[in-house]
Amino acid sequence: MKYSYIARQPILDSDRKTFGYELLFRDGPKNTFPEIDPDKATSRLLSDHFLSTHYQTLGNHVGFVNFPYQSLVNLVPTLFPSDSLVVEVLEDCEPTSELLDAIKKMATQGYRIALDDFVPSKEWQPFLPYVSFIKFDIRIVPIAKAGIFISKLRGSKIKFLAEKVETYDEFEQAKKAGFDYFQGYFFSKPEIIQRKALQPTFLTIVQLCKEIAKEEIDYKELESLIARDLSLSYKLLTFVNASAIVSSKIQSFKQALVYLGEQRLRQFISLVAIASTDSSKPNYLYGLSIQRARFCQLAWCKSGQRSDADLAFLTGMFSLLDCLLDQPLESIVELIPIDEAVKLALTKGEGALGKILSLSKAYEHADWEQVSELGISLELSDEVLSQCYDEALQWSADLLQVDI
Repeated sequence: MKYSYIARQPILDSDRKTFGYELLFRDGPKNTFPEIDPDKATSRLLSDHFLSTHYQTLGNHVGFVNFPYQSLVNLVPTLFPSDSLVVEVLEDCEPTSELLDAIKKMATQGYRIALDDFVPSKEWQPFLPYVSFIKFDIRIVPIAKAGIFISKLRGSKIKFLAEKVETYDEFEQAKKAGFDYFQGYFFSKPEIIQRKALQPTFLTIVQLCKEIAKEEIDYKELESLIARDLSLSYKLLTFVNASAIVSSKIQSFKQALVYLGEQRLRQFISLVAIASTDSSKPNYLYGLSIQRARFCQLAWCKSGQRSDADLAFLTGMFSLLDCLLDQPLESIVELIPIDEAVKLALTKGEGALGKILSLSKAYEHADWEQVSELGISLELSDEVLSQCYDEALQWSADLLQVDI
């Protein structure tokens, strides 16, 4: 038995800070969590994927995991630590007495239960005392209708989560309706897309991006750019000194250049520059930038295209600049004299770099059909893609050394 894909999607609180992740498993064509005997599940599932990689990248956050009916009644979730797991009851589960007994047992053992894609009905009423989360798919149950149900349970311990929140307006409406948590890609879309005057800090960031996009880095120019912005200089030195690869304190930017080397420097500057754009943005967005950049770089190399790996990294990194700067991506890339292939990948999704970027986005959204199609066209196997994603998650967590 093998698990081809595991992806994670962030769950944010009302302040847009990361509360947890939904971990999405694919096991064969049905894309479901495997219905397997607990004894057989233990060695493979826990050691190979769930504990070895994804619990590390969860950090202090919880993991929401879908379990089908048979896995629930077999108490498969009890194989996992209760403190970092939320057990999601799939929407197609029948509310039988057998299931209720299983939910009671798990709740008594300290497991938090979530009802996924919930549609209110009297059959689920007996389950509510044992439930910690109710998830509403706002495409199925409109926000206003969900709000009525939420108001009826206002005094309970249940927290409510809105799924498929795709716009900032929907996020605001869901907050007003009483939702506590939010899942969807509203956080990675610009709240306002408009042409506005470029601020000095933004211009410095653009120049930095221009320099690190060059085949050969001009260290003197980089030092000059950093020196112009006290805040950026401070953030860079603080970040470098906090990294695991620094054994003695770095006190000047020149030292950082020498110590880190070209490849690491390129990646560190990418992260620090992007993280300096807007402190009001969700922290997860910065982590996603780095994760996507690394995934693109790894997948690019694994597809046999060893050259231009830095371009793949920058394609992933720059793909979220519009969200971080609230500027149209087309306008941003015009200001940065980067390779034409990167521009076409970012603005039109064209070329090999465009395919790699689309593959990264599909994986993030757990669009497994798209992942398979792109993987085949790029000659990347399921195992290689899974490895690239796992490595990108771990690499970004290590690099950031903060909760993302």
